[in-house]
Amino acid sequence: MIKLINGGVYCIDGKLTEEKNTLTDADKRSAAKNTLAYGVLEAHNKGDAENLKISFDALVSHDITYVGIIQTAKASGLEEFPLPYTLTNCHNSLCAVGGTVNADDHAFGFSAAKKYGGNYVPPHIAVIHQYMREMQARCGAMILGSDSHTRYGALGTLAVGEGGPELVKQLLRQTYDIKRPEVIAVYLTGKPRKGVGPHDVAIALVGAVFKNSFVKNKILEFIGPGIGNLSMDFRCGIDVMTTETACLSSIWETDGITEEFFALHGRAADYKQMKAGKTAYYDGAVVIDLSKIEPMIALPFHPSNAFTLKHFIDNAADILYEAEKAGNKLLKGGGFGLRDKIKNGKVLVNQGIIAGCAGGSYENLAEACKILRGKSCGCGEFELSVYPQSQPVYKCLSDNGYISPLVSSGAIIKTAFCGPCFGAGDTPANNGLSVRHVTRNFENREGSKPTEGQLSAVALMDARSIAATAANGGVLTPATETDFDGNIKKYYFDKTIYENRVYCGYGKPKPDEQLVYGPNIADWPQQVALGKNLLLKIVSVLSDSVTTTDELIPSGETSSYRSNPLKLAKFALSRKDPDYVMRAESVKAEESERRSSGKLPESVLKEINFIPPADTLYGSCIAARRPGDGSAREQAASCQRVLGGIANIAEAYATKRYRSNLINWGMLPFTCRELNFKTGDYIYIEDILDTVLKGDGYVKAKRISEGNTQNVVLGLFPLTDKEREIIASGCLINYYKNKTAQ
Repeated sequence: MIKLINGGVYCIDGKLTEEKNTLTDADKRSAAKNTLAYGVLEAHNKGDAENLKISFDALVSHDITYVGIIQTAKASGLEEFPLPYTLTNCHNSLCAVGGTVNADDHAFGFSAAKKYGGNYVPPHIAVIHQYMREMQARCGAMILGSDSHTRYGALGTLAVGEGGPELVKQLLRQTYDIKRPEVIAVYLTGKPRKGVGPHDVAIALVGAVFKNSFVKNKILEFIGPGIGNLSMDFRCGIDVMTTETACLSSIWETDGITEEFFALHGRAADYKQMKAGKTAYYDGAVVIDLSKIEPMIALPFHPSNAFTLKHFIDNAADILYEAEKAGNKLLKGGGFGLRDKIKNGKVLVNQGIIAGCAGGSYENLAEACKILRGKSCGCGEFELSVYPQSQPVYKCLSDNGYISPLVSSGAIIKTAFCGPCFGAGDTPANNGLSVRHVTRNFENREGSKPTEGQLSAVALMDARSIAATAANGGVLTPATETDFDGNIKKYYFDKTIYENRVYCGYGKPKPDEQLVYGPNIADWPQQVALGKNLLLKIVSVLSDSVTTTDELIPSGETSSYRSNPLKLAKFALSRKDPDYVMRAESVKAEESERRSSGKLPESVLKEINFIPPADTLYGSCIAARRPGDGSAREQAASCQRVLGGIANIAEAYATKRYRSNLINWGMLPFTCRELNFKTGDYIYIEDILDTVLKGDGYVKAKRISEGNTQNVVLGLFPLTDKEREIIASGCLINYYKNKTAQ
């Protein structure tokens, strides 16, 4: 089904070969320039061949990130948006979640679009990524988004999801600086069987490459004869899920199907044929025979926990037992169970959701309708909700006769909203199991509150098998075992929907326009620069193999506080280490006392057994094995910073974007081979400021644990010169203020 090839491979005249002896090293270097990724990166690069400095063509954010980004850019000297910046409203769409009015953020966003010259997509009109596919992506372009699923590779656009500070840099006419990434060929052959959808291919891909870090921080380049057998909706459905592989970005060959998409959306000029050169060199390959892909399921609590549906159903008791064990680690006292879903050899689920940038496409919902037409979701516990990903998609589904049969079957039709993907809607009941065509199923991401004894679970499946399950009253059913007519009516795009509702202000800033601030929108607290020396207190140790951004700062109930740094920070690690905030605030208070009196409290001095020099910065630190998998949200780092955090210590960082967020918020991204720290340990580092600025890769430190002192070595690399200055300044805002003052 999927084959991984380590080491270099060539694509010669469109055919993949592992033969490595046919070309010289010089030929290999030349052939590496024949990849699609190389050409797009080079067209946007202002740096040298290996140290890239990228300027993007467009930016995009949604309504739990754009307020913080604009506030940061404003504090750093923003006057107008220098490139197209689209503000969408698909995450905080509900009028109130968690006690504040989210429409205040929308009012701020609209006023910012007018003031600085941006584009504004009102709530319920489109989810972020579908709007960008329909209206902004173009062949050969690069787009940067403050959402991790910023992926438009199927349309020939190299798109990257990063934390908000990276967008701030672009707004301030700075560059995105990275080492040239490796490029992995994803070579597609064959044609999917009826009943197999894009999520089946995507889950199989994620399952094959995530846990072994095969494509981490690399670019996936989709090539091969199988591409021509996939519709554009199918391609986009695979492409958006490449984020879950931990890759940096993705790009696909373009063809007549791509050209038809752009023409259909009134943007024929944005198409160009993109094809790898006659001989292209890749750093590895993933070979996928589409004809052998089966209906898949990703069990709780990660998209990589992948099984064929058939294997899962046949072995449900054993597999669900493992999921139960993982779930009960989250609960105090346990009590989480999923094996009660097995009845008479069948697996019953409580809920089905088809939504968002991955699930709510025209083809997914049209085929779901075909499967459900004339059938019933049943009058039992199972319920099905459907979210078309944009109003144009909704309208075409309705006009072509696909909405009415879904409604008649018992499905609930809702508007474009990303909530089910991150816990702001449709949270299942305690011990519930939901099957969803969305992007993620991390623990607690569906909205559970394990600290309050409530835990449910999500499994990822394709829309077709979810519809087959719904038609079977909630009994888990692969779509390949369902007889249905797979032919659907042709999609059309009605551009008047956007013309009548979307504000397009790029290039037309109105400087006299006033920003509209709601009572819950607050400025970033001032951050201090890095001291000459550093004393850290470890206030949380996370021993899980991977810590997601949802665990660092929960989604869902925190959404309405994303525009208020101090209020949001109160939720940091609340699902993983509820006492973290108290410990971090205690350290922050001790540092405040040191600044006012010139001396640390006696309780601290007694524990460390020495008096640090006056120019020593004191702050808190988190130790974790691999933190940062998942979302691009900068708040996973900024909340620690607001609470007085100065560093993370990790064996490795799960994603580049989380590490970048730490750096942009002035935090030191230390690494350590043996993560044997304890909560309450102290780390003391002399001359840390010089070490950072001089570029030393290793940092000598002292660990004080329960009165005992030992020497430790921490890693601090790679860092660019700009990143070193940002850390030394205390955060990105300070960095730009310092530049302005010079």
